[in-house]
Amino acid sequence: MNVSVGTLLFIAWAAVVAISDCRSRRISNSIVVAGLAAAFGCAFLQCGPFGVSLTRAAIGTVIGLVALLPFFALGVMGAADVKVFAVLGAWCGMHALLGLWMAASFAAGVHALWLLITTRTRLAGLVRHHGATFELAGKTSTPYAACLTVAASAWLALQGLPGGLR
Repeated sequence: MNVSVGTLLFIAWAAVVAISDCRSRRISNSIVVAGLAAAFGCAFLQCGPFGVSLTRAAIGTVIGLVALLPFFALGVMGAADVKVFAVLGAWCGMHALLGLWMAASFAAGVHALWLLITTRTRLAGLVRHHGATFELAGKTSTPYAACLTVAASAWLALQGLPGGLR
């Protein structure tokens, strides 16, 4: 299997995002900017893993940003999640965003359910419990940006299979 520089850049960026999000629930702007620069560089040089043109990268970025911005405005999503989704729009194009969002949301739902099951969450009013009830290893939220990048990485892997999704 022949792996392009663009594919390696995407995988490295996605891994850094996922690790940062899982460890600290924070993704620095430098990681976001590096991903955006790499995505546009690959689109310009036509070496991106998803075959996205420069125009489609720009459209994907805007659509990704605008699509999740209302969730940030409502306070149910972090700014980094929105920015990572915009960068995924640059890497993958707007046509992939709905599927990535659905896969990541499913994974986040499974994670949240797992947290509920594995922590001492109690039904409201039945049992008094001191301290955080929706927490695992000190983390009280789902690493949604990690879910997004894992979904995109899985899509990339599926495309590389014989008879893949291209």
